[in-house]
Amino acid sequence: MQYHNFQMFFSRKKTLIVASLLLFLGLGSLQAQERDDRATILNFKGIQYTSKDSLFYTNFRFRMQNRLGYSNVLDGENNGKFDARIRRLRMRMDGYIYTPKISYSVQLAFTRSDQDFDDTGIPNIVRDAVIFYNFSDDFYISFGQNKLPGNRQRVNSSGSLQFADRSLVNSNFTIDRDFGLSFNLSKKLGAMPINAKAAISTGEGRPANSTDDGLAYTGRVEFLPFGDFTNDGDYSEGDIEREKRPKLSLGGGYSYNDRTIREGGQTGRYVQDPFTLKTAFADAIFKYQGFAYQAEYMRRDVDNPLNTTTGDKPEDTYAYKGWGLNQQTSYLLNHGYEIAGRYTYLKPHQQISNFEVQTEVLEIGLTKYMKAHRLKFQLNANYMVKDGHYGSSNNKNSWGGMFQVELGI
Repeated sequence: MQYHNFQMFFSRKKTLIVASLLLFLGLGSLQAQERDDRATILNFKGIQYTSKDSLFYTNFRFRMQNRLGYSNVLDGENNGKFDARIRRLRMRMDGYIYTPKISYSVQLAFTRSDQDFDDTGIPNIVRDAVIFYNFSDDFYISFGQNKLPGNRQRVNSSGSLQFADRSLVNSNFTIDRDFGLSFNLSKKLGAMPINAKAAISTGEGRPANSTDDGLAYTGRVEFLPFGDFTNDGDYSEGDIEREKRPKLSLGGGYSYNDRTIREGGQTGRYVQDPFTLKTAFADAIFKYQGFAYQAEYMRRDVDNPLNTTTGDKPEDTYAYKGWGLNQQTSYLLNHGYEIAGRYTYLKPHQQISNFEVQTEVLEIGLTKYMKAHRLKFQLNANYMVKDGHYGSSNNKNSWGGMFQVELGI
């Protein structure tokens, strides 16, 4: 009798293990866009659990980006620099408690470059910890730490990019993550979907442990004149869905960060004298039958961008004042291969000319999508141009390349 019970126990355990493995291996065939601005509880079937009374639900995901890169400045003295590391390793859980109207999203980061450590000296493991109350499919609010409704490339998940990294326009002007309250509304004007988002947040980003007098106010609106993209394709780069009809999304917004104490508002090192950052942005994305094009314009104004860092060894620093334009286009070939090109232009204001010069970046990319953005191989090459001098004689110019593997569920 004992032996029979043991056999039954072993058989059930073996069945559970095999089923779990099959579920894990089967995840690769599923395609669902990752939304960083809302809990994924409707159209994702991954590693998930629902309580017997259906009052608790969660799904679990992870993803990693492993990369090998090389860059070289044309100054005749630089021997080049290798970049071999895990760029991102993240764990994420989404779900609801008691009712789907109350959902949540938690995202953790486990690599140094993903924790804002170099700027703050603090390992900021928590990227997202946010609660959503869904009044309806068209309207929800959030409370906690999450991405602000900023420029399109920032709102897109880093796992849904067609280049290994976001552009320099995003790097210099992004408003990133913050703790606060947001309001999100989706309606239609005739047959045209419109998305409107607004947020009030602390203005100091992820590592803030207290709130000063100044807050950040951010708003964004999107218009989709040809209707919704397939599978939320306006939140990912490249036309993986091969839209059968032309699809276009136009977006724009503004952020007013009052008396922030960091170089970039929600990002960067801490500074001695608070300053107010005013950031405007406009963007567009178009997709049709494997072809994709997107553009992004950002501009930041600061009354006095010059400042000094805090700490034991203060040094001169600045907030990036100026404007930038990023454009990229791509075409999805057969068998999941994609070719892409990107041009980035940054124009700093004369007030920070001692720190920054006009910068242009030309990039080309080849991506092999195995299972959409969940498993892909990326190969990028770039050439960075300073002060508008394209020749190799300019010792400020640089070139580089990168190979990256993205794997996630």
